[in-house]
Amino acid sequence: MTTLSIAIVCKNSMRTLPGVLEAVRPLVEAGAEIVAVDSGSTDGTIELLESRGARVMRSAWLGFVRTKQLALDHCRGEWVLSLDSDESPDPTLAASILAVVRSADTAQGYRLNRKTFVAGRFLEHCWQPEWRLRLVRRGLAKWGGIDPHDQLEMAAGAKLGTLDGTLRHDSFVSFADHIERQARYARLHAEGLFAQGKRSGFVEIAVQPTAAFIKQLVLKSGWRDGWRGVLAAASTAAGTLMKHIVLYELTAMRRENGR
Repeated sequence: MTTLSIAIVCKNSMRTLPGVLEAVRPLVEAGAEIVAVDSGSTDGTIELLESRGARVMRSAWLGFVRTKQLALDHCRGEWVLSLDSDESPDPTLAASILAVVRSADTAQGYRLNRKTFVAGRFLEHCWQPEWRLRLVRRGLAKWGGIDPHDQLEMAAGAKLGTLDGTLRHDSFVSFADHIERQARYARLHAEGLFAQGKRSGFVEIAVQPTAAFIKQLVLKSGWRDGWRGVLAAASTAAGTLMKHIVLYELTAMRRENGR
């Protein structure tokens, strides 16, 4: 049986996927399988995956949580490493993953520290640390959260560990690109929150974006990342503002309609 499966969801991912596949090559050479769920690529993503021996399943986009769960469900390995198509384990992290799957460790899952790489550098302070549960024993975890903020979850009391190394996140090319994506994600997240009964109002719009900015720039020392840190903190505040704008609108319309 395959010891390790690498689950990837993708669509038109040729900007980042070659780097991801190169980063996981030591894992594949050690026997790992790649399981990918593609949601309609037209840029060569599928052909690249198949040329690297991946099992590729074609599926309509089901949302972040459900699509990642689909990939997880099709894995055969004792361990599953779940990656986005813009996340690459550095050599230290790849070695840490191999050490786990080759050992008799009794842990059921491991968290990896993800760092955003933008304009030629890592953000060392803003958004840090960003521990993500990504390496789990198959059958003991499932994807949850609210789109687009998915998270891999295990039962309470599961034995978890952390791994050395960095999960490089090539999330966006520029902060202009990031802001555009933030607008889409803010709407999705607000709609998901609203469906769960969450509400927003004037106070949240006035307070939450500023709090988000201060948290990243001051409390996490994002200023030490230079202009990248300032813009990362500002874009976090902008995303928070957009989320509460949409949620406030949904809240107000529900109130006006008497529902």
